[in-house]
Amino acid sequence: MSDTLTIALSKGRLFKETLPLLAYVGITPTDDPDTSRKLILDTNHADVKLVIIRAADVPTYVEYGAADIGVAGKDVLMEHGGDGLYEPLDLKIARCRMMVAGKPEAADHARRMRIATKYVDITRRYYAAQGVQVDIIKLYGSMELAPLVGLADRIVDLVDTGNTLKANGLQPLELIADISARLIVNKAAMKMKHVQIKKLIALLSAAVAGNK
Repeated sequence: MSDTLTIALSKGRLFKETLPLLAYVGITPTDDPDTSRKLILDTNHADVKLVIIRAADVPTYVEYGAADIGVAGKDVLMEHGGDGLYEPLDLKIARCRMMVAGKPEAADHARRMRIATKYVDITRRYYAAQGVQVDIIKLYGSMELAPLVGLADRIVDLVDTGNTLKANGLQPLELIADISARLIVNKAAMKMKHVQIKKLIALLSAAVAGNK
């Protein structure tokens, strides 16, 4: 196993909010992440690389050792369900809520509720824990549209400000989980690169504390 520490990140809000934490601990990309087409970015440390991948793939890359460390939303980790990684630190960034949302009026209980979501496993576990049988419809975007056109009774999705729900006549109904970004670590890397990784976790903990 190489001494290089590979950190998996996804572009977007999570990436933008992670960069200041990495800068706080002295890690900055030498390539401009906004303009570079590289998928592996060098940093100001020869032994630290950033791998840029889709958010949903971060836990998989870390679990299978293609990356030593990653930053992933708790929603992605809940849906992934893998046990091949550690989750040592809540970075307290990219905060939002996983909610059941829909129209304020009661659903038609003469039939099983239809729930539209891209979080199929989270939704299944949530309703199973309540002993409620539902039909789950997997969608990849524009969740708010599903109740408006009669495709679903409810949706399960991330809610930040709630403005999009409100604009479409929907409202948050039930909280499933509070979501934030988490630092995740490959189990084998934690053993093989223990000193490097423990040091980084300690520095990032201090960065999170200073970021409050």
